[in-house]
Amino acid sequence: MDRSDLLLVTAIRRHGSLATTARALQVTPSSITKRLAALEASLGLRLFQRTTRRVSPTAEGEALCTRATRLLAAFEELEADLLERQQEPSGPIRLVATFGFGRLWVGPALADFRHRYPGVGIDLQLTERLPDLAVEGFDGAIWLWNAPGERASEWVSRRLASNQRVLVASADYLRAHGNPRTLEDLAVHNCLVVRENSGTGDRHFAHWRLQRGREPQVLHMPARGSMSSNSGELVRDWCLAGQGIMLRSLWDIGPQLASGALVRVLPEYAMPDADIHWLAPYQPQTPRRIRLLVDFLAQRFRDQPWKLKPPSAGAPPGSRRKP
Repeated sequence: MDRSDLLLVTAIRRHGSLATTARALQVTPSSITKRLAALEASLGLRLFQRTTRRVSPTAEGEALCTRATRLLAAFEELEADLLERQQEPSGPIRLVATFGFGRLWVGPALADFRHRYPGVGIDLQLTERLPDLAVEGFDGAIWLWNAPGERASEWVSRRLASNQRVLVASADYLRAHGNPRTLEDLAVHNCLVVRENSGTGDRHFAHWRLQRGREPQVLHMPARGSMSSNSGELVRDWCLAGQGIMLRSLWDIGPQLASGALVRVLPEYAMPDADIHWLAPYQPQTPRRIRLLVDFLAQRFRDQPWKLKPPSAGAPPGSRRKP
């Protein structure tokens, strides 16, 4: 049995007549009859019941046609993939990402991807609300949370990198107000709150969800303080200026931690569910340029490049590298 046999049986089932199948395949009816008889003889099975008006598959013929349809689709996909691999990837890619991570990390990565594949065009939109990707015509999103619950079955998700939100403060703040030893100690400190929006609406950022190491329990801690903003960059500036303690992603404060401008507070705790994800509307066959981009981003962020080396042992706390 070869591919032409699979095409024959699926065509007969689809048209329901040997004569109609012959016209569709542009051959004589006698050739269809002979080919089907030869196939049935080689298999030792009757695949179709013939009447004067109609041809219908037997149980064995139906099973063969079902499998044949899947195999033929796989053949077509393989051929299309091989053909595409012979060509330089080209075409537009329309993406969405959050403002902070998009500007700091996605933008430079896309510039490098575009340099490697100059035939690809990039359109990146930065936003704090995850849009309906399919409805608004986006090929995918680089996002800080996984697919929302109501979209989980409609979208494809792939984790690009691990990430944590951690508690930090400036060395000056800790010298002036002391270093918290327990989560309960946060109640007497000024907590700086970032009030951002996600694709599913406002998130309750005034409650910090913290997890200790690999322990499964997630603790909800109220973040009480006198300063909050919808700008993460502004809250980071307040923290650097010694105004309080903030909860912030490692990708955003890697340089400040490495220089000692910011110091981890309660380092055994972190906020879960802050990983970097690729989200995309489901489609049966993803264009090669999209597959190449996702693999490129996964390789780029796999080792978490925002995790810079800490200052040397001899460097005083709070000392900063000169720009």
